[in-house]
Amino acid sequence: MEFENLIVDVRPPLAVVTVNRPKVLNALNAATFAELARTFEMLGHDAAVRVILLTGAGGRAFAAGADIAELAQAKTSEEGRAFSLRGQHVFRQIELLAKPVIACIQGFALGGGCELAMACALRLASEDARLGQPEVKLGVIPGYGGSQRLPRLVGRGAALKLLLTGEIISAQEALRIGLVDEVVPSSELMGRAEKLAQSIAANAPLAVAETIRIVDEGLSLPLDRALLRESDAFGQLCATADKAEGTTAFLEKRSATWKGE
Repeated sequence: MEFENLIVDVRPPLAVVTVNRPKVLNALNAATFAELARTFEMLGHDAAVRVILLTGAGGRAFAAGADIAELAQAKTSEEGRAFSLRGQHVFRQIELLAKPVIACIQGFALGGGCELAMACALRLASEDARLGQPEVKLGVIPGYGGSQRLPRLVGRGAALKLLLTGEIISAQEALRIGLVDEVVPSSELMGRAEKLAQSIAANAPLAVAETIRIVDEGLSLPLDRALLRESDAFGQLCATADKAEGTTAFLEKRSATWKGE
């Protein structure tokens, strides 16, 4: 596929998706959302791709947020709701993908950019990264899931502090509160992400996909119901060829060969 706003580099078992609008700090406009949706649908169906790295071009930003010029055109409740739902749909698509997406954050990840990172399975940040949800400074709230994912990641108090002040925090502060999972020097960001991705790709693909699904579902369920869902998923995986291969390989002291079956 040819893209105007993305660079997609498929090199199995990984794929690297780069938001490529560096002149506007990789701001997320309607065209970019459409391309993200197409890209992740494509990669979701590519059996050779096991893990996806998501980053921004230019070194100054992962994504600086929604396209404010487009936001300014949303002047009615209906237009604003549609603006929000568009982004939520794409980010939920990324979040529910049966393959882990790792956000590789360098520079700014603000507003919609921070929300995009939070929709990913894991977040790695360079030492120069800056993250925040400054929507209150524009007279709105986060519209792409920030008000809901942020408390789930960092807790109610820490989330409200960021959401109500619109403060932009450092990578180290983001690590401290749990907004990102690792902080590394800028020169090591993609290398560390690829190493992490390779370690995930070495595992059973059905088990990885089921882990993503069951964690997402369990977050919204009472613990007893979530535990039952876990048992159901565990049982289903026990009937797969990959489980038979994994246990046999372990007992035979060799590397497993996964078929995704």
